[in-house]
Amino acid sequence: MPKAISVREVSKSYGDFVAVNNLSLEVEQGSIFGLLGPNGAGKSTTIRMIVNITMPDAGEIRLFDQQMSSQLQERVGYLPEDRGLYKKMKVGEQLVFFAELKGLPRAEAERRIDRWLERIEMAAWKQKKWEELSKGMQQKIQFVSTILHEPELVILDEPFSGLDPVSAGLLKEIVQELKQQNRTIIFSTHLMEQAEELCDEICLINRGQKILGGSVREIKRGFGWRYIAIDGENFDAALASYPLVKQIERRRDFTEVRLNGHDDPQALLQHLLTSGARINRFELVAPSLNEIFIESVRN
Repeated sequence: MPKAISVREVSKSYGDFVAVNNLSLEVEQGSIFGLLGPNGAGKSTTIRMIVNITMPDAGEIRLFDQQMSSQLQERVGYLPEDRGLYKKMKVGEQLVFFAELKGLPRAEAERRIDRWLERIEMAAWKQKKWEELSKGMQQKIQFVSTILHEPELVILDEPFSGLDPVSAGLLKEIVQELKQQNRTIIFSTHLMEQAEELCDEICLINRGQKILGGSVREIKRGFGWRYIAIDGENFDAALASYPLVKQIERRRDFTEVRLNGHDDPQALLQHLLTSGARINRFELVAPSLNEIFIESVRN
């Protein structure tokens, strides 16, 4: 699979502060890649080096197996964490301005702008000034400005900040559509549940260093399952009598069961069914990315 981005042993310092320390990662073309970590971990610094805003002190970064150039920059859309457009300009004027900076003819830019404003349910705001928009509306407009020129690589730094659930869901839907068009998306966030929902592969960084990387599925599989979620009828007595149950917790919609050591969950399921229980749900629940990150940092 061709690589959209290769970061090889990259480091960046500001005075005595080491922002990124010997970081290596690869992003496959046509994937959604999560660059994850707490605030101050080095995510934004890494992104700025990828898009050539700042240069690494050591190491190499390649996009589409090439060194960054003005031609390559035309193939990239970047939504930074620190955002802001011209307060007195109208929405449509701003989008045209940024589209023309990326080489789009005005007529084509206008066509795409109208289509995207309809898509994000903001067509009525095209002639409004930037300062008249709510924070969430501003966020959606800047997202559109990032993808308007149809870049092959889309880099989103904390893209859902300030969005209500409906708007966030719409943008997630668009991100998935971009992936289906074989575009590559780098998604930076400190919110692990968003990455778990969207990303194919991740890189967890803390204090500028990579602590974990790979596909979400394989990472979670490597950490095993944490508990069994059970729901049904007439299973309480059988569960309480099973000798290998370590802990039982009642949740709102299910019962959480932890077994001793690495005992076989299937044996428990067979015991419940033999005892006459009706089981509607029996699920091995893996740790969340948030749990994995916390455990990895502590270790």
